[in-house]
Amino acid sequence: MKLKQYIIFLFALMAGAMLHAQVEVHAVLDSNSIRIGEQTKLDLYLRYDASTQKSLSIDWPKFEDTLKKEIEVVNITKIDTTIPDKTNPNIIQQHIQLTITSFDSGAYVIPPFKFTLNKDTVNPLVTEPLLLAVNTMPTDTALAKIKDIKPPYDEPFDWKWYLPYIYAIGGVLVLVIIIIIVLVKLSKRKPAEVPVVDNTPKVPPHVIAFESLEKIKAEAIWKENRIKEYYSAIADTLRLYIEQRFKINALELTSDEILHIFKSQVVDQESKNRLRQILTLADFVKFAKQIPIEAEHTLTLNNAFEFVNGTLREETTTTNETSKNAL
Repeated sequence: MKLKQYIIFLFALMAGAMLHAQVEVHAVLDSNSIRIGEQTKLDLYLRYDASTQKSLSIDWPKFEDTLKKEIEVVNITKIDTTIPDKTNPNIIQQHIQLTITSFDSGAYVIPPFKFTLNKDTVNPLVTEPLLLAVNTMPTDTALAKIKDIKPPYDEPFDWKWYLPYIYAIGGVLVLVIIIIIVLVKLSKRKPAEVPVVDNTPKVPPHVIAFESLEKIKAEAIWKENRIKEYYSAIADTLRLYIEQRFKINALELTSDEILHIFKSQVVDQESKNRLRQILTLADFVKFAKQIPIEAEHTLTLNNAFEFVNGTLREETTTTNETSKNAL
């Protein structure tokens, strides 16, 4: 029984040796000597015969940010597989290239890289170690000599050198004087402005809002699938009404800014809730492309009418009472 185990062990050793003999790994440095901070290439090659290695499993070395403390890895390429000899397509070569550098001068040994074949971690394939020399910049001692301070150069004064500047400044002054003279003459000829009195009675904001809302109601463009235009028209009508009625720059404010300002306005809570429903839904339709149900079309328009009706100022009534008192 022991003899059989020895024979199996010897066959396994022979198979592993044959496998390792048929697979080659190499590490090559593009340059063995660099200056501090300079980069060089390190190429790893693995070559095997595919005709004899039908089920070959290869585990490449794991690369970190450094090969050792003094040697940093800048970049690692992916594994590329090629056929180096076109006359023998069974020979397969795999390759990885590392870009390395160092910022410490000295001579460093790059340790061998280990390749594991068919999960055999006991007998890995290793590359040859490499030597990298990192040199400092040479110092030119001739440049280190201290030299005397040179005296400043004395440039002779030449007034002709300033002539272009004198002409330019003089031209600008003449142009400014001409412009001032022209403006003075025009201001003297300008007739006195006669103030224009606008006797046209102002239309109250709520009247304008009701007319616009009635037009929106009559056109009912939401039935033509123009949902975004329908809600924009309602929101813009209320923004114009708020700007004229409450003296708030509502056309330039966002919906959240308008609602925040209305918290301090003397308006009943129901009107505030209606305004919030209209502006919020209009924003959802405009920016989030939400499609409300048909009942919300009518509800939003009715809320707009109720908001204007609940916040309007009775300018017309005041005007009529003043006229009666005058009579």
